Amino acid sequence: MPINITMPALSPTMEEGNLAKWLVKEGDEVSAGDVIAEIETDKATMEVEAVDEGTVGKIVVPAGTAGVKVNELIAVLLEEGEDASAIDASGGSSAAKPEAEADKAPAVPESSSAIEVGAKAVTDPVPAPRTADGGRIFSSPLARRLAQQNGLDLKAISGTGPHGRVVKRDIEAALASGTGKAAPAAAPSAAAAAPAMATGPSTDQVLKLFEEGSYELVPHDGMRKTIARRLVESKQTIPHFYVSVDCELDALLALRGQINGSAPKDKDGNPLYKVSVNDMTIKALALALRDVPDANVSWTDEAMVKHKHSDVGVAVSIPGGLITPIVRSAELKPLSVISNEMKDFGKRAKERKLKPEEYQGGTTAVSNMGMMGVRDFAAVVNPPHATILAVGAGDKRAVVKGDEITIATVMTVTLSTDHRCVDGALGAELLAAFKGYIENPMGMLV
Repeated sequence: MPINITMPALSPTMEEGNLAKWLVKEGDEVSAGDVIAEIETDKATMEVEAVDEGTVGKIVVPAGTAGVKVNELIAVLLEEGEDASAIDASGGSSAAKPEAEADKAPAVPESSSAIEVGAKAVTDPVPAPRTADGGRIFSSPLARRLAQQNGLDLKAISGTGPHGRVVKRDIEAALASGTGKAAPAAAPSAAAAAPAMATGPSTDQVLKLFEEGSYELVPHDGMRKTIARRLVESKQTIPHFYVSVDCELDALLALRGQINGSAPKDKDGNPLYKVSVNDMTIKALALALRDVPDANVSWTDEAMVKHKHSDVGVAVSIPGGLITPIVRSAELKPLSVISNEMKDFGKRAKERKLKPEEYQGGTTAVSNMGMMGVRDFAAVVNPPHATILAVGAGDKRAVVKGDEITIATVMTVTLSTDHRCVDGALGAELLAAFKGYIENPMGMLV
């Protein structure tokens, strides 16, 4: 039976993507794991792998097509012994007709039919099932389709394929024995059925306010749509609370100079790392969260998620928007490693080459606009984070020490918190710990 290859959901927020390039052509033989296409999402360019072997029977969506919806049919793979006659005139397999409506359904975040391998994924119309603890049940696309059509629960079927994979013969055996019947599907929750939140007025409403010819329309790309949706969600569902503090930077700047001045060099004489103030800010926030673990959390309606490591997202501006790559377990990493990770992230972010696992998740974030001359600002919390630190410019200011007025380099930072889980006192405690590391930076080296 022909296997439909559909547009994969490569991230929880992806609704559509651009099919940038096919790396195979009709008639090519492919094996599981072969890279067959490149897809541009709102955040990155991703590779798509085949999850089954066969022959490319038909490419339905040509290379260069923009705005391909998640779960839309893009190609058909023929199994051994099949030829093009198995593909109907519409481009899909005849056996897949009952699932046409399912193909049009929006992607389901993370538990969707996307089978992720690092940054590479491919989908079929039937989601890969999960065990009770979240593990994936390995099965072929054909087995999943047959199980769905016949109301079978793959969790109740023993696989006889490679590595215990459920295959067609296992489904046929279950049908013959009458085992594996699935329980009735639960009704969709009210939250799942809720319409998408509006993010602004309609184009017609705005254009009525201006003279014709005094403007141009620039359609939103996927990244801008995602940013708009996420920020509206944040502001409508997260009660924000803000705490600000001034930090003196002179000791940190002096230590930074010593660290960079003593950095080892490669064979060409280039330093192996160059630590920035932003790198030290990431480290200081990570250590502060380690010291104040009650603030290293995420809110859910059922429980508080307390994180064991400080995974710090860092806002990186790229054309058309921003992306937040994550320094994992930043409290454990030396400044030199954080510095080199951030340089790599920044370069690949601008090239849209980051993998989903490199910018999804995290426990907090840093947004630094100091290099743009911004003195202070408040950032918007990005769920599932409970905090985000907005970092302003370090500049010379008059400060009072004892009874004397002196000059110091001062940086204002503002912590935005999700007040459901990080209240004012806890936010202040976290900022005090952060300020301690910034003003006594030798503590970041031990």
